[in-house]
Amino acid sequence: MIGMAIHPDEARALDENAEFLGISRLQLMENAGKGVVESLQKRVPLQGKKVLIVSYTGNKGGDGFVVARHITYFGAHVDLILLSKPDQISTEEARKNFIIIERLSDSISLYVAPTSQDLVSLKEKFDSADVIIDAMLGTGARGEPKEPINTALELCNKSRAYRVAIDVPTGVDPSTGAVSKNAFKAHLTVTHHRPKLGLLSDAAKEVNGEIETVNIGIPPEAEIYAGPGDLRMVMRARDPYSHKGDNGRVLVVGGSFRYVGAPALAAMAALKTGVDLAVVAVPSSIVQTVRSFSPDLIVQPLPSHEVLDMQSLELLKQEAERSDAVVLGMGLGTDQKTKEAVWEFVRYLNAAGKPMVIDADALKALGEIREELRLSSAVLTPHAGEFYILTGDKLPDEREAGWRGRVDTVRRWASKLSTTILLKSRYDIISDGERFKIKTIGNPGLTVGGTGDVLSGIVGAILSRGANPFRAAVAGSFLNSFTGDLIAGEKGYHYTAKDLVERIPDALRRFGL
Repeated sequence: MIGMAIHPDEARALDENAEFLGISRLQLMENAGKGVVESLQKRVPLQGKKVLIVSYTGNKGGDGFVVARHITYFGAHVDLILLSKPDQISTEEARKNFIIIERLSDSISLYVAPTSQDLVSLKEKFDSADVIIDAMLGTGARGEPKEPINTALELCNKSRAYRVAIDVPTGVDPSTGAVSKNAFKAHLTVTHHRPKLGLLSDAAKEVNGEIETVNIGIPPEAEIYAGPGDLRMVMRARDPYSHKGDNGRVLVVGGSFRYVGAPALAAMAALKTGVDLAVVAVPSSIVQTVRSFSPDLIVQPLPSHEVLDMQSLELLKQEAERSDAVVLGMGLGTDQKTKEAVWEFVRYLNAAGKPMVIDADALKALGEIREELRLSSAVLTPHAGEFYILTGDKLPDEREAGWRGRVDTVRRWASKLSTTILLKSRYDIISDGERFKIKTIGNPGLTVGGTGDVLSGIVGAILSRGANPFRAAVAGSFLNSFTGDLIAGEKGYHYTAKDLVERIPDALRRFGL
């Protein structure tokens, strides 16, 4: 994966996933700053040089504080300008490193310049510097830089110093590569872990200078294993001015006279994950029973009486048009007329590009028409048995092969079906045919009936709020299992799917979501 460009949102997710694995953000910041100095020292012998570091309030500023400390080892004269008041430093890691800087008054000269006028008085520091290091705006920055950063950029670019940008030059959009009219013009950009997408744009190449990517200690597992960073990527905050329905409307289609609780669990899971409305469409004979699960559910009686059939198709299409995502399959049964209805409904949803989760009996139905399937807007959530019915491929025993023995088969079928597959097991495997992620957390309590329905509801909720299928599947898999682990840590493995639903908000709150 070395050298592959990464979106800034993914970079932030990796930091959080690494922290979940036990690698602190403070460690990553230390490694990032040290990597910058090592890259610089290879190009500019630092002994006796005047080095100016221009920093701001975020983690990139924190990287700059670390850089300042490491540069002193090489005998350079270090000036550090903070473009804000110290109490405005926004992250714990940056604050901790700033406190260290304040204690190093013999080796580092610290200047606080929260205004453009303050900066102008320090113009001589820019003019006389041999090296200037940009520790101002990082991967979270968008748009034109504001004061006093804009003035700092002018002073940096007018200097004859060798200029180094940390991660991304200030003024370059890390996502799109758009360059502000006054971006930092680097001779060297030292980027962390992998280059950010914006660095590769034609416009950014005019200001990046040479690019070197340094290892900051993020292990492969932070990219491969699902973690809280994946969850944060898809859980956008609610707009305080939003109205009912703005935060997602999910349609759950399931149930039969044999199986009643499954669609209710999926719908309640969607609500607990944060959607505004969950509509449960079920055969008319079980409507009252499903309604009894919760007054929060909107239960839509279908023309079909005991099991789903073709006479419900038009009503389902109408409901789907009003919904942001559809969850289909749990408890439907496998009657032939139900299969035929599933085929036609999935074809309709697919043609409309409607985000959908296909689970349980709907997966079994699709196994009979697998050759025609190309489901780019869907997440399929089979366990090993359903995967065999869907694909005709028997997966190796997980006890013997682990996830590594299964991942290629899952990827191949995700590619063949142009879809995202979430294979449920001890180690969930999520793939869209190109990428894959592994869910490693979880506990044996999650084998209780109904937890798969909860997972489908969670994924459906995330889909309804705009996430792409792969991202929704990864985040949903992690959230479902993390919630189970939360319960197991308090009660052991003796819990139910209903318990799982009720604790979803607690799990989200653990990550400030």
